[in-house]
Amino acid sequence: MKIEAGMQAVVTGAASGLGAAVAKTLADAGALVTIFDMNAEAGNATAADLNGHFEAVDVSDPASVAAGFENVAQRGGLRIVINCAGLAPAAKTVSRGVAHNPEMFSKVISVNLIGSFNVASQGAALMAASEPVNEDGERGVIINTASVAAYEGQVGQLAYAASKGGIVSMTLPMARDLAQAGIRVCAIAPGIMQTPMLAGLPQEVQDSLGQQVPFPSRLGKAGEYASLVAHIIDNPMLNGEVIRLDGAIRMAPR
Repeated sequence: MKIEAGMQAVVTGAASGLGAAVAKTLADAGALVTIFDMNAEAGNATAADLNGHFEAVDVSDPASVAAGFENVAQRGGLRIVINCAGLAPAAKTVSRGVAHNPEMFSKVISVNLIGSFNVASQGAALMAASEPVNEDGERGVIINTASVAAYEGQVGQLAYAASKGGIVSMTLPMARDLAQAGIRVCAIAPGIMQTPMLAGLPQEVQDSLGQQVPFPSRLGKAGEYASLVAHIIDNPMLNGEVIRLDGAIRMAPR
């Protein structure tokens, strides 16, 4: 599906990090981008820079997601949904004799997995109501963000790995569900990326993390993630697939 001027896209978690890079890439290609995020100050600023829109949306709350999409629908049809919102707290199954906080586990699943489902499913309903954009009968593209932690979760990544594993498992059945509507679904599983969280670490720590990547031996860049998003949108045969973006790294236990 070619990104055309005015084509509507929703990007979650786009106030910063990977989501912000995706929003900029889509806007530069001509898309009208709406940011779903909880950070109103940064979200509004990013949206203003992109001549887009900001909606204060809690992706874990279906009613909040529905309210955001109501405003999107008033601006026309929806073609692209990219889920980048997520949490990554660290906690072991048992630490110093204390069991993992169940509320923390539930929160991570609610935002990362259920949040992606809420936005993807409600976005798909809007897409399905639109006319096809090409001879293939394509109506839209949904891309969710998984992680290499879905396959090689490290010590302390129990909740995060479980949430991202759910996104991996959701990809193929969602693509199959939406095939008749002409909506494609993929996921990207990034490795060690240069996100705002990692940017706050000392340079020597960042360099050490980057050296764990076989090639190129550095942290991944947000722009590289956004470039893959753009390619998935453009390539009609990419569907039902989870693509690792990790420089061939396979994570060690620690």
